[in-house]
Parts: sequence; structure tokens; C-alpha cells
Amino acid sequence: MPTVAILVFPGVQALDISGPLDVFSEANRFLAHNNRYHLEVIGTAHGLMQCSNGLPIAAHRHYSEVSESFDLILVAGGPELPQHPRDEALLTWLRDTALRSAKYGSICNGAFLLGHAGLLDEKTVTTHWNDAATLARMFPKTKVDTDRIFLQDGNLYTSAGVTAGIDLSLYLLSNDYGAEVSLNVAKRLVVFMQRRGGQSQFSPYLTSYVEESSPVSIVQQYVLAHLDQELTVDILANIVSMSPRNFARVFVRDTNITPAEFIESARLDAARALLESNNDPMKKVAYLCGFHNANQMRNVFIKRLGITAMQYRANFAAFKKS
Repeated sequence: MPTVAILVFPGVQALDISGPLDVFSEANRFLAHNNRYHLEVIGTAHGLMQCSNGLPIAAHRHYSEVSESFDLILVAGGPELPQHPRDEALLTWLRDTALRSAKYGSICNGAFLLGHAGLLDEKTVTTHWNDAATLARMFPKTKVDTDRIFLQDGNLYTSAGVTAGIDLSLYLLSNDYGAEVSLNVAKRLVVFMQRRGGQSQFSPYLTSYVEESSPVSIVQQYVLAHLDQELTVDILANIVSMSPRNFARVFVRDTNITPAEFIESARLDAARALLESNNDPMKKVAYLCGFHNANQMRNVFIKRLGITAMQYRANFAAFKKS
């Protein structure tokens, strides 16, 4: 009977717990008794703990009561986890337990606890897109892939934000008992067996404005207001009375991207918003956002998000299709 444990704490994201648990619990419906998963929630605090959404939960055991290994131990995430104070006793327990378990990993930004425990050194991992830069900065020996839904490095498994824990769990289930069982669980949970694209499709692309009155900010705001027009470096430099060469240099210095990259990101972001909110033809969306044609827009979506514009609309459109 394989054992799966999830480490939780006050302020944990409820879906980081319930998503993986539901995958393995539903899998038990399709498995012989001696192959069914034994699931356990391990807490960093005694008694009831409140999730970030206010839901109270109680762990089966406090981590100090756990000395055995597991087939899989996962660390859940939570909105405030990157700022949590270090608990050396917990980190020692986590490091020892992970290293003697067959597999270990994290959901969302639970990777921060793994990092503090020294379990991410020389590893390639992923986490929620909003925390990826912080994770890379705090743990420089770790390579952070910002666009993966989940990622395996040896016996370490990490996932992106929140519902990506379901994707990771379906993958782990498939490795344990085959694609058919995993597909049956995905059908019962009404989720994708394998999502197309990476997590960049869920994150905002545009950089924050620099100083509001700066030439770069003036150009950024001009771009956003004139996406359907021609936007060359010469045109943008002229708006702020700078030479094209100097303007391009200053723009890269202040934003860490080229003007062309910013324009493409702005057009992509605008197209995403339109695809989510209406049913206009692809040709019209491309025109309104400044792409030469629908095919160019499609290619940019594939390059930047890993899916086509049509697939993006199918995933995220808020309107009802007739």
C-alpha cells in the first residue's frame, strides 16, 4: 500500500491539499485493496489550523510524531509562505524525511520550505509564477523554470501554482499505475489529463511602469494606447525626442527588455484579454492588437505561451459559446 503524505501549516492554500488528496483518493476506486494509497496530512502545528481561505483543518499528526518514510511526501504552499520565519526543527525533520522517502516534492510555493531545508541545491524546479523570481533569488544554487506546470528532477517533483498540484498528482499516479487509471481519475474530477502550454499563459506579461514621467513610461503608455498602429523604434524615439539608438539603450536599461519585446508582450496581453471576453473572429482580434494577421498572432501565442490563440480562448473564455 503506497503512502502519500502532505505537509501543511497555518495559512496553507486549501486547494494545495485537497487537489492532490482527491486525485489519490479517487484513484483508490480503481485499484485493488493492497494497491490503494494511504493518505496522511502532517501538520506543523497542533490542533486546528486555518487555511488562507478561512477553512479550518486538522492534521492527522504533528510532524514531531512522524519518524517513518513515505513513498511520496509533498509540501503544500500558501500565500504567505515565502515570508514565514524559519523553523530549524521543522526543516531538519523535513530534510531527513524527504531524503529517506522514495519521492518528495512541493505544490505551488511549498518549494520554499524545501529550499530552506537544503533540498533544492543543484536541482531544477518550478513554482507559482508569482514567486519564481523570489525563489531563484533566495536559492541561487537552484535552477528555477518559470513556465512549467510541473517538473521532475530525479526523485524531486515540483509544481506550479495551486491547481497544478492536480496535474502533478495525475502524472505521479500515471507513473505508479498507468495512464488508464490516471485518465479515469481525470474524468471523474473533470480536469485535463495533460494541460497544453506552460504557466506563462496564467501570468501577466507586462512589466510595471518605471517612473511615471520618464521617457520609458511615456512610451509604454503610448504603446498600450496605440497597439493597432505601427510601432517602430524610430516612431517611439521621436515621441520622447530621443535618438533611436539612445532610446533603445535607455529602454533596455530601465526595463531589461527591448522595445520590440515590450510591444510583442503588450499585443499578446491585449489579445489574451479579448480572447477571454468576446467571440470576435481571430482575424479581428489580431487586427485590433496590431498583429499583421491571425497567423502571426498564432505564432506569437505558440512561442510565448506554448498554445495557439484558439486553444487559449478554449481554455479561458468567459463567454458562453452558442
